[in-house]
Amino acid sequence: MRQKHILRLLCGVALLVAASLSAVPQSFAEDKPAVEEAKPFDPNSVSSFSGAFLAARTADVDKDLDNATKLYRIALDFEPDNVDVKQRLMITMLMNGDLDGGVKLAEELKSDSSVERITTIARAVEAIRKGQYRSAQKILNYDGPNDLDRLMNSLLLSWAKAGEGNPKDAIASIDAMEGPEWFGIFKNYHAGAIAIAAGDKATARKHLNDAVLDRNGGSAAPDTFMRSVMALARLEARDGNKQKALDTIAAGETLISSYTPLEALRKSIEDGKPQEQQVRNATQGAAAVLFSIGAALNRDGAEDIVSLYLQSARALDPDSADILVMLGGIAENLKKTDRAIELYKSVPENSPMRRLSELQLGLSLASVGRVDEAKKHLKGLIALDPKDIRSYLAYGSVLSDAKDYKEMAVVYDQAVDAIGAVPKRGDWTIFFQRGIAYERLKIWDKAEPSFRKALELNPDQPQVLNYLGYSWVDMSINLEEGLGMIRKAVDLKPDDGYIVDSLGWAYFRLNRFDDAVTELERAAELMAGDATINDHLGDAYWRVGRKLEAVFQWNQALELKPEEADIPKIKAKIESGLPPVEEKVPAAADATKETKPKKSGRKRPFQARNPDRHPP
Repeated sequence: MRQKHILRLLCGVALLVAASLSAVPQSFAEDKPAVEEAKPFDPNSVSSFSGAFLAARTADVDKDLDNATKLYRIALDFEPDNVDVKQRLMITMLMNGDLDGGVKLAEELKSDSSVERITTIARAVEAIRKGQYRSAQKILNYDGPNDLDRLMNSLLLSWAKAGEGNPKDAIASIDAMEGPEWFGIFKNYHAGAIAIAAGDKATARKHLNDAVLDRNGGSAAPDTFMRSVMALARLEARDGNKQKALDTIAAGETLISSYTPLEALRKSIEDGKPQEQQVRNATQGAAAVLFSIGAALNRDGAEDIVSLYLQSARALDPDSADILVMLGGIAENLKKTDRAIELYKSVPENSPMRRLSELQLGLSLASVGRVDEAKKHLKGLIALDPKDIRSYLAYGSVLSDAKDYKEMAVVYDQAVDAIGAVPKRGDWTIFFQRGIAYERLKIWDKAEPSFRKALELNPDQPQVLNYLGYSWVDMSINLEEGLGMIRKAVDLKPDDGYIVDSLGWAYFRLNRFDDAVTELERAAELMAGDATINDHLGDAYWRVGRKLEAVFQWNQALELKPEEADIPKIKAKIESGLPPVEEKVPAAADATKETKPKKSGRKRPFQARNPDRHPP
């Protein structure tokens, strides 16, 4: 609930950022559309304000920020005083990491109340970047009603005070800040970080301990929580309190497990290596404010404002690995994979996030068709650290997409060997993926033990329950147990259309056609536009006598681009329907039988988008 409340606060800022995108300047409405609007984009061919603005707006919507910026500049050349274009040009510049250009426009627009939130942040960041802390404090005074703006401005103001040499005043102003309960995790982390930078260990311990104990706040803002954990652990380690440092890390792991930087910090402390804080000065502290709030707001639909915050943070702390990785994840989500690749490549080699960025880089290369390059890259990562299970998952994901199941099976066999004799609960994914590889190769005697092992490690994993249960039903073996597994998977994930489809198709395979229709209709609602589900629903409709609806669903399936091998089968059903029903008799397992792939709903093993995005 608290997390949703934080997200609601985004609306005002997000709408502000979007406003100039949807608003058409008055002069554009009066202008005639230019010829070049209908042609492929060429900046040099734009010859009117309307042509430049329309092309800029299109690029903006497509998140093509480079071209959007160029085109807004051209539009501004035609109408230098057009405030709407200036606003959007400023925003695209800031989102694209051009702080210098964005700040120039922010200075021009600083009296414009409609973009005051953005101009304030841009001007303050620039002042802090230049070490002009007194100027930053004047810019950041905020007395408005918006909680999010008040939190952002107040924390930046406190870091500006610390930069000017007044850390006690900075911490006192944070402590005095009033607001909703969810302010707590942000206040405690930044007060603690300021205290560490000032050498006030007692105050730092107090605030950081409070942050680590704030489980609700940690769930809503996991990135800020993890920064609090690591800051406190480093503080204790530097003071010679090794066990306290490790205990702090253990406390963090109870909320978020398998977080790469935390694992690296644990090993570093265990090895007795010297510890350096992530935030050591006011510039990095201000970057941490922008990252903290940007990360908490990082959801689908909020990319504009989050990118603006993160790019501003990057301008202050260009080598911050978590900022770069999060920006890369946003670029991937927006299908700007080339931009994501460059961001992943820019993560410093000595960062504990470097390995994660390298894995994401391999997946990104594959997603833009550079599959051979991706394979070579990921195989090299496995060779560098054969014990890093994530490398096998990343490489296996690329092989799965390429339908290279033979190599996929080899890779997951190697992963199982790397795990050793005593796998952990989190290793279920390796066995699950190995099972999929062997099932696709029609080697069931190797697939089934892998699925069973995955369930032994994680008995309530719905994807495994679904896959194994469906496979049994499809082969007409272990029917009751298989159906029970699928039902359990549906109970665990009732809104997963793929799993509900499995239940419906299992009923169909058992000749329980009325039950099949019920579940497949629900699956079609949950996963509208999936060819396989529409195909299944058409089959079920046919069996209950709803033949016109069946043909409609099969035609829908064809329009939705099904697997190539399924197209002639669907066309044959449209032409002739289904053959008469045969009585269902349980049969022995046929390990060579062709089955339809069981969709698990999983995408990649890594996703740098959500607060729970940390690698499995």
